[in-house]
Amino acid sequence: MFFGFWDILLIPAIILSIYAQGKISSTYGKYSKVYSRAGYTGAQAARAILQANGLYDVRIEPVAGRLSDHYDPRDRTVRLSEGVYQGNSLASLAVAAHESGHAIQHATGYFPLQLRSTFVPAANFGSSLGPILIIAGLFIPAFDWLLQVGILAFSLAVLFQLITLPVEYNASNRAMALLQSNGMLAQDEARGARKVLSAAALTYVAAALSALLQLLRFVMIAQGRDGDD
Repeated sequence: MFFGFWDILLIPAIILSIYAQGKISSTYGKYSKVYSRAGYTGAQAARAILQANGLYDVRIEPVAGRLSDHYDPRDRTVRLSEGVYQGNSLASLAVAAHESGHAIQHATGYFPLQLRSTFVPAANFGSSLGPILIIAGLFIPAFDWLLQVGILAFSLAVLFQLITLPVEYNASNRAMALLQSNGMLAQDEARGARKVLSAAALTYVAAALSALLQLLRFVMIAQGRDGDD
């Protein structure tokens, strides 16, 4: 059966995902109300960090949404949500520094980031078409070979999630070091900023675990089908 016993494998990932989303929402909300004494906004912090690392040509732009912050390597732009861009809270500084960390990774040729970038097309293919191919292979006997193709495709999406983990943790570690070395965070403020980054990192752990367990579920279903044949 496609739905049934093997769905139990997803329960830990579902629980962790719910917890991670609640954790980042509550932690970000808490520390977005704690303002840094140095008074830097997220945009100012990002600019200072980038310039301190010789990156004068990386743009910083506001983007709509909450926690929609990201670095786009295609046009070398750090995009910060409006609250982070304009805010001078510990949460704003942590997020802005994290995204600046990705820009520095890109500029210095950080290998895991380069590897992740090469996997984007394959990961998009695997995450969108992999499950469809698996379902087709399960329910259309004449095309049962699609089951293995779908599992292989979905494996690429899982690999992308796993590669993402060191990229995100490295960016967070860079962020904390940069904020403190550039005098934007006092020692007693660093704890709050670190909590924001740790909560954000947990969402990536949850995504990786969910993808890995989903892959295991597909493999177990495929093995069960082979055993029935």
